[in-house]
Amino acid sequence: MQKQKEMENAMLRTHRDFVAGLEESVSMLENEINQAGKMESICTEEWCMATEDYIDELHKNVYSISEPRWATPEDSQKIKDLRQRIKKLYTKFEKVSA
Repeated sequence: MQKQKEMENAMLRTHRDFVAGLEESVSMLENEINQAGKMESICTEEWCMATEDYIDELHKNVYSISEPRWATPEDSQKIKDLRQRIKKLYTKFEKVSA
């Protein structure tokens, strides 16, 4: 029983680290898109394609997360919040790239 609890704790720490890394990535991309929105001609074809690829990759990662059964409500909320941020990020990107 003790070994199982240690394994669950280790997996939960790893899960939290992964989610924290995704949160950091989303924040960096949000910042980049916000800055691009303040410039007139930032959306070159290369920049737009790369940014859209990053958003798609983050989307895949965030929506493929399987929540551990022992996750706390706060852990679940972080994932829900990340999913909402990705949706908003894509909307911001569409406005900047238009």
